Amino acid sequence: MLMKERCGWVGDSQIYIDYHDYEWGRPVHDDKKLFEMLTLETMQAGLSWITVLKKREAYRQAFCGFDPTKIALFDKNKIDELMQNQGIIRNRLKLESAVNNSLIFLEIQKTRGSFDEMIWEYVDYKPVVGRWKKISDLPVSTPLSDKISKDLKKLGFKFVGSTTIYSFMQAIGMMNDHLTSCFAYEEICKIKDNKNQKNLDGFVKDRNEK
Repeated sequence: MLMKERCGWVGDSQIYIDYHDYEWGRPVHDDKKLFEMLTLETMQAGLSWITVLKKREAYRQAFCGFDPTKIALFDKNKIDELMQNQGIIRNRLKLESAVNNSLIFLEIQKTRGSFDEMIWEYVDYKPVVGRWKKISDLPVSTPLSDKISKDLKKLGFKFVGSTTIYSFMQAIGMMNDHLTSCFAYEEICKIKDNKNQKNLDGFVKDRNEK
């Protein structure tokens, strides 16, 4: 049986393999799932993604299934309680940001109908295809992630720097940043006809400019 060829960053951790194969880069349009991924990305800031993935279920329990309507009700006592939870990253500012971000997320749902509608509009509701050959080619931020980060900060979101937002965009499939040699690359490209896919021209900073 032939082994699937994956992106080189996956490694041999089963939790990473499953995340890569079934989630990363596959378009997400469910608001609750979008909130979950945004929250996890903000928790990851400054840490490795595998660290957050290993704590994901603990976060799911701590954050009421990533339900923004419930997280929005968290008060200081609840944050104090979460600070004693050894299953999650006990960073008070990040925990408080989850509450703050949930309130803004809910407001966006009221004004725009859904967070999905707002966030996917940035890419005309179609995944942007990277066509990367090697890991070192992948950017950590782009002019587009810079813009989204700036816009979200204006709305009041916290822990949404450009690098965090680009990771979020990759995670929810706004970007198809699987390497072209990866089995998932073609699978995701088939979600939309190639003629409807955007290229990264105009979105990606030349890495040499960084």
